[in-house]
Amino acid sequence: MKEDRHFVTALARGLSVLACFRSSDRLLTNQEIAKRCQLAKSTVSRLTHTLTQLGYLTQLEPDGRYALGTATLSLGSAMLARMNVRALARPAMQALAEFSRATMSMGMYAQLHMIYVEHCRSPEALTLALDVGSRIPVATSAIGRAYLTALSPAARDDVLAQVRDHDPKRWPRLRAAVNKAVAEYAELGCCTSFGEWQPDINGIAVYFRRGEGLPPMALNCGGLASTLSPKFLLKEVRPRLIRIAHDLEAALGTR
Repeated sequence: MKEDRHFVTALARGLSVLACFRSSDRLLTNQEIAKRCQLAKSTVSRLTHTLTQLGYLTQLEPDGRYALGTATLSLGSAMLARMNVRALARPAMQALAEFSRATMSMGMYAQLHMIYVEHCRSPEALTLALDVGSRIPVATSAIGRAYLTALSPAARDDVLAQVRDHDPKRWPRLRAAVNKAVAEYAELGCCTSFGEWQPDINGIAVYFRRGEGLPPMALNCGGLASTLSPKFLLKEVRPRLIRIAHDLEAALGTR
């Protein structure tokens, strides 16, 4: 990025501040933001001041912590409103969630994570408190691995280079896991993560293509390992999950 003369570093830093807020966060300090964005605290102070003036952040007195401001709603809501694929997929996602007594999610890639843009759950599901907006690591989750599998080798390597730089200690293990996922998808038609993202969570995922030059998205089904075994996921859930992805591609004209 630094070699690109059209790349606006200040803008990228401001956007990284907004992106570092997670669905589980209520308030963050400048120091916490600086740590997440790997920026100097003085730089973050200027960015948070500017973003507050523009309404993208709200500062709470007297402790000075920040929350996302109402201006961010226009960005997210406008994007979600244009994603008619959510409405197309929701009935089938809910049906599979209820069949599996687990959760179904649709995600898209952003900054080394998959962000849930749709989420359905069975009333009987016992799992983590995830919803639309939740961020899941791209390299350890089934949904992230499905997305990586959908990419061209060159595009996948670009993402994985960022994973390597972000987590060099775990890089050899993460790279091996992604390589395995690519081979797994060719064999099974899905990616798996059995206790790898969270020790007590099992899940499988598939990708689907939207066409029109848009990046692929992914669907996953997951839940607590105590109630959702790998055998059940692969034998009962996998064919149904693959069918949802195929039906979406047919409806979108990409199959």
